[in-house]
Amino acid sequence: MTKTDLTKTELTKAGLIDPASVATHIPSEEFFRRARERLNFTVPAGLTDAAVLAPTGDFGTDVMLRTIAQERPVRPAAVLVPIIARDEPTVLLTKRAEHLNEHAGQISFPGGKIDAADPSPLDAALREADEEIGLKRAFIDPIGYLDVYATGFGFRILPTLARVRPGFDLKVCANEVDDVFEVPLSFLMDPLNHKRGSREFRGLQRSFYEMPFEQRYIWGATAGMLRALYERIYLP
Repeated sequence: MTKTDLTKTELTKAGLIDPASVATHIPSEEFFRRARERLNFTVPAGLTDAAVLAPTGDFGTDVMLRTIAQERPVRPAAVLVPIIARDEPTVLLTKRAEHLNEHAGQISFPGGKIDAADPSPLDAALREADEEIGLKRAFIDPIGYLDVYATGFGFRILPTLARVRPGFDLKVCANEVDDVFEVPLSFLMDPLNHKRGSREFRGLQRSFYEMPFEQRYIWGATAGMLRALYERIYLP
């Protein structure tokens, strides 16, 4: 019998996973209630201040982010984390266009750099969602910001969690996005689907999350932000 053959209860009893990391299914309305209770729209200092960088708990990743913060200017960005309020909620994700210079072909949230004309990171995320996939503000109910997520390209990404009303029609911008798709929230919030990968950075191994779903490979910043969402909403 392999680890994947065991139930979460059996894995917990065997000491193979931490009981605190086992997600209990919660109804849709409870998810959104917790989100509204735990999130807000206070902009974290780390979005623009290179000196503010929260530790990730992974030594190699922390070294990489400290190094990048010293070598590259901070690039503030905002993304929308759209939770579609279906009977079984889903997360709306995009596949970036293959011709882009950065993160080509990767699975992402709608979003991008915060422009000087954007009144707030929230406005930047909403603008980008409209420009990239045609998701209109009338369908979006913003809930609050998650923690800033720093990347090896110098980006400081502020994710905005939002409840999205079904019934929207999308219009994908082919210059930026190759595809749009939905993944069940229950799959992405199950810690057994939170795999760990690693890569080398200047002689050090750094780890990252990956959440393969069917033919989609969700990893890196997107998987890291989904893990952060899980920790904020599902853990005590």
